[in-house]
Amino acid sequence: MIIAAGGYTFHKAVATGIAAGYCPIAPGTAGTALAAVLYWLLRMDRWPVGGGFILLFFLLGVWSAAFMEKKLGPDPPQVVVDEMVGYWVAMLVLPRSWILAVAGFFIFRIFDILKPFPVRRAERLPGGWGIMADDVLAGIYTNIVLRLILLVRG
Repeated sequence: MIIAAGGYTFHKAVATGIAAGYCPIAPGTAGTALAAVLYWLLRMDRWPVGGGFILLFFLLGVWSAAFMEKKLGPDPPQVVVDEMVGYWVAMLVLPRSWILAVAGFFIFRIFDILKPFPVRRAERLPGGWGIMADDVLAGIYTNIVLRLILLVRG
């Protein structure tokens, strides 16, 4: 049963992106890579699908990240559901294109690492909210940059 030991198995699966967060080098990048693959395979460029996954995994992410934070300490690196949701926000309602998907991956990672205002401030929110919110903001920044690129490119 997936919900076992007080929900630990369920929360661990959600929070770590089915173990992508246990990648020994750059777990956040591994989580973003998983999100990019799922984005492409599940056709998450379409509004109902992408929006539904974002809403579902944002809410599950807040819950599971808070649970894992109690087990592992503040903002544990194994928790990558925030990077997954952030990447999906970055790509929401943009044209389906390998070039955009790859560009979105790198631009999102830059915003997630550098955390420009107010991304870093969002981390101060309590529990799972803070873990998830900074990546959603980084995803919004990425989405805006990708739209500007498309606009300039014509």
